[in-house]
Amino acid sequence: QVELVESGGGLVQAGGSLRLSCRASRSILGVYAMGWYRQAPGKQREQVATITVGGQTDYLDSVRGRFTISRDLQNTVYLQMNTLKPEDTAVYSCMIATRPRNYWGQGTQVTVSS
Repeated sequence: QVELVESGGGLVQAGGSLRLSCRASRSILGVYAMGWYRQAPGKQREQVATITVGGQTDYLDSVRGRFTISRDLQNTVYLQMNTLKPEDTAVYSCMIATRPRNYWGQGTQVTVSS
């Protein structure tokens, strides 16, 4: 059973930075993409950033230029979040996509105070 463990969340003031990490409990075969998602209270989950194994990235418009997704060869995925805003407050979850299934982390809380 593969588990994804996220770390790096917390409380930060507006304008600050956080770096999220997501590590798999064991090696995963067939990974083709990884991503970060978030869900704020009362809102639907939204895709924040994705990265393919080829390095192609995609970002939610509201975070483009502030957030950077990256990965390493052990399939650990990172999300560097700069210039954080109160509207970035949410539970952030990582996802690793393989065929035939996706793996999800439990989520880590990010709270940005104004």
